[in-house]
Amino acid sequence: MEKLTLEACAKINLTLDVLFKRPDGYHEIEMIMQTISLKDELSLKLTPRPVIRISSDCPALPQDEANLAYKAAKLMMDEFQLDAGIEIYIDKKIPIAAGLAGGSTDAAAVIVGINEMFQLNLPQAELMALGKKIGADVPFCIVGGTALARGIGEKIIPLKPLSNFGLVLVNPPYFVSTKEVYSRLNVKTIQKRPDTCAMIEHIEQQDIGKIASGLCNVLEEVTLKLYPELDMIKKCLISQGALGSLMSGSGPTVFGLFESVQDAQKAADRINLGGHNIHVCKMQ
Repeated sequence: MEKLTLEACAKINLTLDVLFKRPDGYHEIEMIMQTISLKDELSLKLTPRPVIRISSDCPALPQDEANLAYKAAKLMMDEFQLDAGIEIYIDKKIPIAAGLAGGSTDAAAVIVGINEMFQLNLPQAELMALGKKIGADVPFCIVGGTALARGIGEKIIPLKPLSNFGLVLVNPPYFVSTKEVYSRLNVKTIQKRPDTCAMIEHIEQQDIGKIASGLCNVLEEVTLKLYPELDMIKKCLISQGALGSLMSGSGPTVFGLFESVQDAQKAADRINLGGHNIHVCKMQ
């Protein structure tokens, strides 16, 4: 297969709990992640020369070794001694460094795509293990859907799928460093933690009201202090009818949860936040 086009979906966190700092320097986490319909589109094309080229319609996106899609391609080429090069074009719709796993989902798409193009026939578990070498969110992005993630995020337990509930994403015009947020987090003084078991039960029952009331992300304690306007955005979304609102990942993107995409669109039409990117999408 010479060419392949793939979709790479963003994710949000319905819960995010940080349990402790591990001896290896990473944090042990427990979180529920959800694939959403906001997505990048990746076009992969094989080339005779064994080089990797990244291009994109987004000028801010790294187009070299710093790009996770590049790292994923290089990992696959080296791991399986693939005798070809690859050109990757990324039609970028997911905001960069926004807590939505934009880079991780692009890397996941490249791993899945190369597996298909070269007919490697690797099982999903092996693809996930390869993805972990690129980043902690990559294994989930390979699986997608609704899932509980443990460890550093690489241990994935699929949950009953949530779909079609509406979302309004508000993405401020600045980046947040995940590394800085984790470095500022004091695990011992976290004031409010998610009830992960209860959230799993709410998901099993597809109870959107209880899901909304159970939204919780311990990283808000750090990021909202650094960027107080994020709390204002959460309140704005609630005032416009969101059943609940939460920051995704380490931020800065904040989402509001609605019963339907139609409700989300009506709310988005009423929101006036100059300079912020607003996306209406759904769980899938």
